Amino acid sequence: MDASGRCIVHLDLDTFFVSVERLLNSNLIGKPVIIGGMSDRGVVASCSYEARRFGVHSAMPMKMAKSLCSQAVFIRGDMDSYTKYSGIVTEIIAERAPLYEKASIDEHYIDITGMDRFFGNLKWSQELRSYIIRQTGLPVSFGVSVNKTVSKIATGEAKPNGLLQIPGPGVTPFLDPLSIKKIPMIGNKTYQLLRSMGVSRISTLRQIPPDMIERVMGKNGNVIWKKANGIDPAPVQPYSERKSIGTERTFGNDTIDVVMLRNILTAMVEKSAFRLRKEQKLTSCVTVKIRYSNFDTHTLQKLIPYTSFDHILISTAHELFERLYTRRMLIRLIGVKFSHLVQGFQQLSLFENTPEMTGLYQALDRIRLRFGTGAIRRAAGMMDLEEADSLKKK
Repeated sequence: MDASGRCIVHLDLDTFFVSVERLLNSNLIGKPVIIGGMSDRGVVASCSYEARRFGVHSAMPMKMAKSLCSQAVFIRGDMDSYTKYSGIVTEIIAERAPLYEKASIDEHYIDITGMDRFFGNLKWSQELRSYIIRQTGLPVSFGVSVNKTVSKIATGEAKPNGLLQIPGPGVTPFLDPLSIKKIPMIGNKTYQLLRSMGVSRISTLRQIPPDMIERVMGKNGNVIWKKANGIDPAPVQPYSERKSIGTERTFGNDTIDVVMLRNILTAMVEKSAFRLRKEQKLTSCVTVKIRYSNFDTHTLQKLIPYTSFDHILISTAHELFERLYTRRMLIRLIGVKFSHLVQGFQQLSLFENTPEMTGLYQALDRIRLRFGTGAIRRAAGMMDLEEADSLKKK
């Protein structure tokens, strides 16, 4: 589709949480629906287009949403169901796409470069979109263009429940009249900075010399300028369930101290969960691994709703350890791994009725970012690193 022949599809499940709720309860169709924490201190996780007409939007305080649209149907949300339907869509894509990336719980990128020789890129995209809608009942919007940035912006313009193709020669005419807010990476602070410079449309941003943008905004300025010019060489990263975050510990002296093993497991989960949140990732699969003194190695995994919360991951890891450690033999190694990772903010926190829990995690993470990952830990995982490392093989 361009000089390099790249063709990237971006697909987004429209108002995903609301759409899943409507699949489960058809009475919600056509009504304003707001999903999120139910307390006045809760936050809106998702809302239907009907609710948006009243000014409601994601991340808005629930108290304000209730004031703006009191007639809406308010739902706490079910991350278990959302994770399930996200997986169904990913399986459909995996069966048909040559190369795909799961960017978040509700969006994917697909590289179909070269497929036009066999099917026609637009036809292939249309057929995939139709199949997803037919198999799941979920509305989905597609953008098809020369790179990830233009495809993602095209998807936004195709909503709700549409498909838009922007061929290479049409990229600049497509982008120019749009608001700079449409460019991925431009948040509120960057938007306000650019607006203070008199920049509101992509066409204006595109015509500013790149060195000037970089002087004002640093290295990110150059990236944003390239996106405004429809330039984005970023590849579609192959999605693999093997992609994971985790850690293992091998002991110098084999042990049968179950209390110590649980404490070490807790500390490892805390460390890996902090890394998840730091990298803005969510996991839906926990794996625990043990190796006995005779080198027999066993693993057990469990699928869970997407999360990066310590308390959920620790309880899951402990459950797996109890099921796995049945032989009561000396243990040589223990490990934990989080896989089935997707990029995204902690969506689950938006459903919490106790925002104090979310605030606690944010406060703990700020301390760890400033003073190091070991600066603060749960009492159950308080074994000194020196003591734990003394058990580790040199």
